[in-house]
Amino acid sequence: MEDQVAVDVSAFQTSNPTLDQLTDKWSSDAPRGGKAVMNRMIKENATVPLFFAQTLIQSLRDVGYNHTTSALCEHVDNAFEAGATEIRIFFRQGAKRDGGAIDAAVYDNGKGMAPSVLRAATAFGGSLNFGNRTGIGRFGMGMKTAALSLSPVMEIYSWQEPRAIYNMTLDIEEIGKDKSNMVELPDPTLQSEFAFEQSSLFTSWMNFPTDRSEQNRLANEDSELYEKLGPSGTLVYMPACDRLTYHKVKTLVEHATKEMARVYRRQIAAGLKLYINNRTLVAFDPTYSMPNARHAMLLEIEPKVSRLAVPRTIEIPINEKSADTAPIQIKIYKLPIEEWSTLPRKTLKNDLRIFDGLTVSILRNSREVFAGSMPKITTRHSVTNWYRVQIDFPGVLDEAFGVASNKQGVRLKGYVEDLINEKIGGDITAINDEIRQFQASQKAIRTPAKPSTSELKAGESDPYQAKPLDSLSEEEQDQMEANLRGLAVSLKRNGETDEDAFQRINGSQYIIAFKHDPYWPFYDVTNKFGRIILTINTAHAFFTNLYEPVSKLGMSAPSDEEDELPQAVIDPHSPTVALDLLLLSLARTQSRLSQTNEDAHKLIETMRREWSESYRVQMA
Repeated sequence: MEDQVAVDVSAFQTSNPTLDQLTDKWSSDAPRGGKAVMNRMIKENATVPLFFAQTLIQSLRDVGYNHTTSALCEHVDNAFEAGATEIRIFFRQGAKRDGGAIDAAVYDNGKGMAPSVLRAATAFGGSLNFGNRTGIGRFGMGMKTAALSLSPVMEIYSWQEPRAIYNMTLDIEEIGKDKSNMVELPDPTLQSEFAFEQSSLFTSWMNFPTDRSEQNRLANEDSELYEKLGPSGTLVYMPACDRLTYHKVKTLVEHATKEMARVYRRQIAAGLKLYINNRTLVAFDPTYSMPNARHAMLLEIEPKVSRLAVPRTIEIPINEKSADTAPIQIKIYKLPIEEWSTLPRKTLKNDLRIFDGLTVSILRNSREVFAGSMPKITTRHSVTNWYRVQIDFPGVLDEAFGVASNKQGVRLKGYVEDLINEKIGGDITAINDEIRQFQASQKAIRTPAKPSTSELKAGESDPYQAKPLDSLSEEEQDQMEANLRGLAVSLKRNGETDEDAFQRINGSQYIIAFKHDPYWPFYDVTNKFGRIILTINTAHAFFTNLYEPVSKLGMSAPSDEEDELPQAVIDPHSPTVALDLLLLSLARTQSRLSQTNEDAHKLIETMRREWSESYRVQMA
C-alpha cells in the first residue's frame, strides 16, 4: 500500500508542477506555518501527522461553547476535581486608552500539578483520568478548548510548594508560525513570583462590583499574596479575550454569577467557596428544596422550601440494546403555591425567579448539565412554574443522555424519554391537575375587602323574599361583633387584613367561599350569625367543568396585566352573577328548611351528597 501511495503522489507531482496553488484558497489570516507544512508534505512525500497543530489549534477555538460562562465552567470543573476548596473567577477590563480589553482568569487552591503533569495536561487529549466516568472531566480537552475559545493565548501557572510556580503557555499565533512537521511542547518554565498582570488579580479591586464592600480580595497587598495563595494551586490566565459573549465586565459577572450559582449549587452547599470578581456566590436551587440556598434567605414566610412530592429510582440501559443498566434518581418537588402565590410579583419573578422556566434540572455526577423546559416530560402549561423535576444520573449513562464532551446540555435518547415518561407520567399529570385546580380557585376568589356583585345582590333582595330567615337570639346579638370577627378570620381572602375581612363579613348577609377537597361534595351550606355561607369545592367536576368556564364569560380584562393570578372584574348582568344567585338561592332555601327540623336537615344532607356524587360520575 505504501508503494501505491508513493506512485500516486509521484504521478500527482508530475501533473501538477505548481503545488503552491494547492493552498492558494487558504485565507489571508491562515497560519503561515501550516501552509508551509502542507506544501512540504505533498511535495516531498513527507511523513504526515495525524493532527496538523498549526490549523487544529485554530479550529478548536470554534468548539462551540454556549457562552463565556459555560467555557469557564470547564476550569471550575478541573479545579473541583483537583480538590480545590476555593475557586476564584476574574473578569478585568483594561483602560480605554489601551483598548479596554478584558482579561479572564480562574484560580483554585487545589493540589496543583508537577512540571511533567503540567506539560502533559497542556497537550490536547492529555489527561490522567481519560474515560473515567466517576468524576466530571473525561477527555483532557476542556481546559485548552475552553481557554482558547475566549482568548488566543492561554497561560497556565501551577505550584505544589510556595514560590515554585511552573508556567506553560499556548499562543495560537506563535504555533501558527511554526513550520515544523510536528509541534512539540517545551518544558515548563519556573518562576518564584507572578508578573504584575497576574498578581494584581489577587490584590487589586475589580472594576465590578463597584461597591467594594462586596469584594473579598484574596490578599490586600503584595507582601501577603504568596502566603494567601497557599502551598499548592493553579491559575489559568486568558489575556485580551477576543471572543466573549458580552463586552462589559458587569454583564459577564452577572451572567456567570447567575449560572454558576445554580450549576455548582451542591458543591457550594457542601462548603466550596466560589468567588466571581471577589464576590461570594450563594447557591441558587431551581428546585427550591435546599434550606441553605439563596431563595430561603430572601423569604420571610414559611415554608421556605419546596416539598418532595415524588421520589423515583429508574434503571436505564446503558444503550438501547444493552442488558446492562444504571440507576437514575428522579425527584419531583412541588412548590408551596398556596403560600407563595400571595407574594408580590416582583418577589416571585425577580427575587425567587419562579418564572425562569427552569422546570427540569439534570445533574451528572452531582454537577448540573441542563436546566430548562422539557415539554416531552412535563408540559408547556403555566402550571409547570410551580413544580420542579430533578434527575440525577451517573457518567456511565453519558451516551444515553446525550452529553457532549463540553458538558453543555443533554439530548436524551428516545428510549430514555419513554422510560421516564412511563415511570412519572401519571405523577406529572396528577400534580398538573392539582395546581390547575388551585389556580382556578384563586381566580374565582373575589376582590379583597369587598363583597362580590352576587353577594350584594342576594343581600339586597332578601327583604323581598316570601319567607324570611330565622332571626338571631338575644345572646347571639350581644356577641355579634366578637362572633363576626372570629368568622371573618376563618373566611379571610388573599390580600385582606383581619379588619378588612371583618368589615366585609359585617356588611354582607351572603358569603361565597371556596375550598379544594377531592373528597368533598361540590358545595356546602352553613348559617352562622345570620350569614349564609356557600362554600364551593374547586376540586369537584362542577367547578372545573361548569362554574369556572361560566365565570370566565363574565370577567372583564384584568386590571393588572402583571398579576400572576388577576382578580376578575364581574359584570353585574353576566352569567357569573346568574350562576352565583342560583347557588345562593339554593343555599338560602337549604339553610331555612334545615332549621325547621332534624329530619329535613338529614334529608337535605343526603340529597346534597348523592347529587354531588351522581354529577361527578356523569362528568367523569
